[in-house]
Amino acid sequence: MNGTNRTDGVNADVDQRPAVSVVVIVYNDEARLPTAVRSVLEQTLRSVEVVIVDDHSTDGSYEVAARLAAEHPDRVRAYRLPQNSGGCGAPRNAGIRETRGEYVVFLDSDDVLERNACRNFLEAAESTGADLVSGLCVRVHVDTRNRKEVPWYPWLYTRTRTLDSVSELPDLLVYDTLSTNKCYRRDFLVEGGLLFPVGIHYEDLFFSAQAYAAARRIALIPNRVYDWNVVERAEAKSISNRRAEIANFAHRMEIHRRVDRLLAGQGMAELKFHKDVKFLKHDLVLHLRDLPFRDAAYRREFAELARAYLASIDPAAYDEVEPIHAVCAYLLRRGDWDNLLPAVDTLTNRDKVSAPLVERDGRIYWCAEHLDAPGEEGEFARRILDVTELGYHARPVGKLFLRNELTEYEQYAEGAGAGSGGRVRLAGRVTNPLGVIPVGARLSAALEFYARRPGVRFQTFRVPVADVRHEGRYLTWRAAIDISRTLRPLGIVDAVWDVRLHLDVDGERTTSRLTAAEPGLTGGGALPVRPRLTRLVADRVEPQISVRGHLAFRLVPDKKANVLVTRGLRGTPGKLAKSGYRKAKALRKKATSGDAKIRLYHEVFLRMPRQRRLVVFESHLGRQYSDSPRAIYEEMRRQGLDFEAVWSYTGRPEGFPADATLVRRWSLPYLRALARAEFWIDNQSFPLKLTKRPGTTYLQTWHGSALKRMGFDEPGWKLKTRAEQAEQQRTLDRFDHFLIRSEHDVRTLAKAFRLREKVLLRVGYPRNDALARARETDRTDRTDRTARTDRTARTEQRASLAAELGIPEISAIPPDKKILLYAPTFRHQGQRRFTLPFDVERFAETFGDEYVLLVRAHYLNHVVLPPSVRGRVVDVSGHHDVTPVLALADALITDYSSVMFDYALLDRPMVFFTYDYEEYVHEGRGTYFDLLERAPGPIVRTEDELHAVLRDSSLEEQTLKHAAARERFTADFGEYDKGTAARDVVDQFFSEWRRT
Repeated sequence: MNGTNRTDGVNADVDQRPAVSVVVIVYNDEARLPTAVRSVLEQTLRSVEVVIVDDHSTDGSYEVAARLAAEHPDRVRAYRLPQNSGGCGAPRNAGIRETRGEYVVFLDSDDVLERNACRNFLEAAESTGADLVSGLCVRVHVDTRNRKEVPWYPWLYTRTRTLDSVSELPDLLVYDTLSTNKCYRRDFLVEGGLLFPVGIHYEDLFFSAQAYAAARRIALIPNRVYDWNVVERAEAKSISNRRAEIANFAHRMEIHRRVDRLLAGQGMAELKFHKDVKFLKHDLVLHLRDLPFRDAAYRREFAELARAYLASIDPAAYDEVEPIHAVCAYLLRRGDWDNLLPAVDTLTNRDKVSAPLVERDGRIYWCAEHLDAPGEEGEFARRILDVTELGYHARPVGKLFLRNELTEYEQYAEGAGAGSGGRVRLAGRVTNPLGVIPVGARLSAALEFYARRPGVRFQTFRVPVADVRHEGRYLTWRAAIDISRTLRPLGIVDAVWDVRLHLDVDGERTTSRLTAAEPGLTGGGALPVRPRLTRLVADRVEPQISVRGHLAFRLVPDKKANVLVTRGLRGTPGKLAKSGYRKAKALRKKATSGDAKIRLYHEVFLRMPRQRRLVVFESHLGRQYSDSPRAIYEEMRRQGLDFEAVWSYTGRPEGFPADATLVRRWSLPYLRALARAEFWIDNQSFPLKLTKRPGTTYLQTWHGSALKRMGFDEPGWKLKTRAEQAEQQRTLDRFDHFLIRSEHDVRTLAKAFRLREKVLLRVGYPRNDALARARETDRTDRTDRTARTDRTARTEQRASLAAELGIPEISAIPPDKKILLYAPTFRHQGQRRFTLPFDVERFAETFGDEYVLLVRAHYLNHVVLPPSVRGRVVDVSGHHDVTPVLALADALITDYSSVMFDYALLDRPMVFFTYDYEEYVHEGRGTYFDLLERAPGPIVRTEDELHAVLRDSSLEEQTLKHAAARERFTADFGEYDKGTAARDVVDQFFSEWRRT
């Protein structure tokens, strides 16, 4: 039978072999079975049969299957196993034997096939000759209001591809272990003897591994083929979700061992490494997260099973997972429960610091235990337990999420025979990592109760904690709370109340949740409360532990009253109330959406009268108080101008000027200020969709000269449609004035943004005024001052700048020690943490006696320095305004960052560490000139070359050697930076605002 006839099935003979057989397995699922079968019968490919296999159900599942077979005798057949097998393997194997189609697909009775699944499977199989075709599975959370959908490992199915071996794409074997989103050639299954294991859970993992390993060709299609229906609140958990049963984990371990033996036998041992990585960061994690809820007996058995398998894991796999995953696996392997359970808390609650940590030899370790183990074991322990890169040591207490372990929970009565009365005694201990909370710190604390449900913040309740003590590696606290007087819920909408501790350390706050580390800690029953509406809603709360291990309290309604309340909620009044609430919520969401704000801006705020002398400032999209907008603002304040200043901020307003009005970016006050302002001043772009009124003047200071191609010179911009380019041009045409620091800017930025000549303002960058003045000071120092006076002046300058920047380490630097600044451009490495391209510890060891290295990562990157370089290498990335940092440095090390153009104004040495030049220039968006030809300093490509430049010549020699090149570079790229830009801008636009 040819493919065309199979596909349309118009004249297909009923006796002909079907193209696809779909094996539907069922056990006690009579209600959902018809839907699953219907999804097969309604396939756009008509040449499909259904083979239903009932695993000896005790409900009416088989009767439903038999009825479906009777209704569709040519397309549906039903079978029943003589006894229940307890799993999916036996019914699927039975189904394979009964299939007649050329291809086989598996479907569970609670799921459905996408309507075109069989057609897409068949077309891919016949066009590629594949033994196995796999498509996209989507998890559909059917008990959520909007049926949330989550694709299953979608990156595997972004495009069509054909593999001659699964070794070409190891992630397929490692991650997509489902058997149900695949189509198999029947002869491939039968001749290869491929069957599901019986009597053991996780049979899909082994069957899929067998199929992947045996397939001569595998086809992947980017089509949705299978809907995996998930019911989160199901009364009966699926087999794979019954993790409270130790047998569940035992089965998982056995399946993993079988897969390992299979891969070894098939000569695919290299795939095991990828599987080991996935085991550490996925399979093991699923069970580790449940350990705090399990008793001692379960933990012992779990550890024995896990350790036996962990011994087979390739040690190199630990390096491929997140540090906390590796730490947990290692501690489990060692049976170190005291350190493992806190680590599991961090595993469950990302970024929580649950261990006191230890610093040794300039590195940070999770714990001190195991570090001194002899030989290879000690080396392995130090490698795995090293958590320096997480940067805990570099964070102040206010930015640490600390573990707060609940050590006592006791319900008690105030007097003899008085009953509980709603009183609870709580105690806990807060982790103090690396002694971040000093012994003499002023401590105060309060417990806060708040409703968990999103949007419900009617009221929070706080109780002071009278007893907070510093006890070395931990802080302990105790509190007595009368729940009946403290907690006043409404009921129904605020059924769950969480608890957190606010701890103030010398005025700085850190907030933590209360972690219950041991099961059974919160016994004692329900506690009375006084609801604000009526006791009929609920008059008691009982303690519970959240899925993340934190203490909470849940309202316990009266059974009879709850029946009435529930009936009311499900009745007409309840439905109307809920419908009204949802409509109000949706209306509020719509009213505060971006589109609504844009309409409000144009239809309301722009019609308001312009406010004279109102200036809105913004730097780097509100992220910083810095750059040329800051320099102009401070010059306006210095001159005593009469104006109203508004600064926008994103995130937190700390660091922004106290003498200005601060507005959150995209807030209504922000939009109103922009609409009414007389001037806009920023260095990047105000929101693109906001039209500037004709009476507003927009001063665009920009944020650096261009090495990389910009604007319409970028390849990506050139590929945009005419409409998209026109829209972009409209946003650029809002600029009334664009600050220029050289004719290079005219040829590059101005041309790339298609700016008119009258827009260009050739005054230089206000942010660089300080650098131009510092250059003149340097020249005066070199000619007029003695060496002793020069050292004194340098010390004073460092102290002043260090105070401005809040970097006490710099003020302590001896005057004969030079300061180097490493300031690279932005790097996209898949995460915000930036990996330095050289060994910073080696650098500190080699040059620490001669130099102090400042590291300033791009504001979109994040760098972590190890404690071993403390005092010799300093992270200054958190200082938004780079200008004083540049002025502080005796020399600059950079790559392609635009700071090179600014630093050149100082006439100090520069080194260009271009370790990825070809990639950056040729694979990126291109450059306006060849940096290798015009760099005003040595070009180095490797770490050793960088060391050689710093070792073989002093900074004084570098200053003289490249003086001419620096002079040319400054003339080419900073000819208008004379040190008067801020004053010139203020004089030109704001002089009439001087107070009389």
